[in-house]
Amino acid sequence: MSEKSEKIWQKAARTIVKAGYIPFPINDTLLELLKILMTEEQANFIHQVFKKASLRMDQIKERTDLDDASIMKLLNDLMDGGIVVGSFSRTTGEDIYRLMGPFPGIFEYTFMRGGTTEKEKKLVVLFDKMFNEMAEVVQKNYDVVAKMSKDSPPISRVVPVEEFIEVGQEEVIPREELSKILEDYDIFAKTHCYCRHEKKLLNEPCKVTDEVYNCLLLDKSANYAIEHKFGEKISKEEAQKILAEAEDYGLVHKIFHVHLNPEREIEGICSCCKCCCGILGMYYRGMGPLHTITSYLAKINIDDCIGCGTCVEKCPMETIELVDATAVINEEKCIGCGVCAHHCPEKAIKLERTGSREVFLPPVKIS
Repeated sequence: MSEKSEKIWQKAARTIVKAGYIPFPINDTLLELLKILMTEEQANFIHQVFKKASLRMDQIKERTDLDDASIMKLLNDLMDGGIVVGSFSRTTGEDIYRLMGPFPGIFEYTFMRGGTTEKEKKLVVLFDKMFNEMAEVVQKNYDVVAKMSKDSPPISRVVPVEEFIEVGQEEVIPREELSKILEDYDIFAKTHCYCRHEKKLLNEPCKVTDEVYNCLLLDKSANYAIEHKFGEKISKEEAQKILAEAEDYGLVHKIFHVHLNPEREIEGICSCCKCCCGILGMYYRGMGPLHTITSYLAKINIDDCIGCGTCVEKCPMETIELVDATAVINEEKCIGCGVCAHHCPEKAIKLERTGSREVFLPPVKIS
């Protein structure tokens, strides 16, 4: 590879990382991954055009000498690959093109179609390697990471590992709220759960469920996914059924907002398990903190608890233990997801409404 070509890929990689929330190192792993995902022409277009992560068409045209047809061809190909997401802005009345970061972003769209070709098999190994490399960096700087993460504001988590790791909040919500939330939206798409598919490709299949079509995209994100064949359009009733079935599997409902900002509209709803979820995996592999908003807290009725251990097994946060044959909850780690209450055979657990509260946990320290 020529020196000029190598510089193009380096610049494209920096632009993509800057567009995301986690400053992954620009190393051979990331570069190899990007070279599978896109062409050099696309990489050159990205680093020349996306000085900001989100751009209007007039801003894109200002940054390139390409004609309109060539620009649209590059954008459509990048959107088909999940590198760029296009959506219509109600505020400006124009299409907005947003460059994705490695994770969250490109990772999800790479595995959202559930592909099993050699390409996906190569990519899943590279993504896993990239996550492990990031975890190693965090662990080597653990004391600094834990301290700075704890002091960071709720909207972002700042971790100084050479650069800042900025990760927006996710909001965990119980099922009773979902029906109200769905009423605000008209367009829904179901997609392959990218996290479970990643684990399947790594020969680590989900321990909770074989169901893979239980990730939902809403509104503008749903339109994009349907148009570029990442997801299938479904009705509101089908969306409600998917969420209800997810509860029976013991999955956690989480909603994600545009730009990971709880003040913005919802992009998607995931139903997550501990063994596959990318966000929970980031925490458990020691790659980053877990910071979530919830309005509920699980409470045990000790008179009804028989110490069966079902809640200990089901809790995705490992926050319940048996003490003298009675379940005890570490409230600081409880995300109020309701999985324990839903599966308790004695109905000895209830969700108590607390008002909006934050749960913050520094990344697990790996010995």
